[in-house]
Amino acid sequence: MLRRFLPPPGQACLWNPSFAPLLTVPSRGRKSRTDPPAKSKAGRIKVPPPVDPAELLVVTERYRQYRRIVGAIRAEFKEDYLRQLYGERFGLVGKQREEAAAEEHRKLMEWNDAENRRLRERREERLRQEDIVEQERRSRGAQYQESLREQFIREREQEVLQLQEDAKNFITLENLDQRIEECLDNPRNYNYAIDKEGRIAKRSILP
Repeated sequence: MLRRFLPPPGQACLWNPSFAPLLTVPSRGRKSRTDPPAKSKAGRIKVPPPVDPAELLVVTERYRQYRRIVGAIRAEFKEDYLRQLYGERFGLVGKQREEAAAEEHRKLMEWNDAENRRLRERREERLRQEDIVEQERRSRGAQYQESLREQFIREREQEVLQLQEDAKNFITLENLDQRIEECLDNPRNYNYAIDKEGRIAKRSILP
C-alpha cells in the first residue's frame, strides 16, 4: 500500500507532510453522543459512591480551615512583597512612612495600655463596691433570718403558755364527776341552723 508513496529505487525521498496521517497508528477516539452503549454496559445504572455525613462534615471543615489559613498566608506574603516593592521604588519616602507608621503604632500601643490600666482600675473598684453591697445584703439577710427565728420562738412560747392555760380546764379523772354535774346542771342545745353569715337562724327546743 505504501509503495505508491515511496520513491523508486535510486531517487531521493521527499517528505510530504500530507502523508503523515497515513503513517500514524489508527485510533477510534471517543464515542459520540449518538453511538449506542456497549452491550456489557447497556443495563448499567450509575450510582454515586456513598458519602459518610460525619466524614463529609470533617472534610468540609478542614477545607474551610485550609482555605482560610492559605488565604491569610498569601495576604501576608503579598503585603510584605508590596511593602518591599514600595520601599525599593520610593526609597527614602517609603522608609520615612514606615518610621511614621511604627511611631504611630507605638503611640497607639501606649494609649491602649493606658486605657487598659484605667479600665482595670474601674473594674477593680466596681468589684470592690459589688463585694461591699453583697456583704451588706448577706448581713441584712442574716439579721432577717435571726428575727424570723426569734419570732418563731416567741410564737411557740405563746402556744405553750396557751396550752398550759387550757390544760387547767381539761377533763381528768379527778374532776370527771364535777364536770358531769356541771353539764347536767347547764344543758346546751347544739341542734340549730346558721345562715351564710354564721348567725344562728333556727334552733330547736330542748325537751
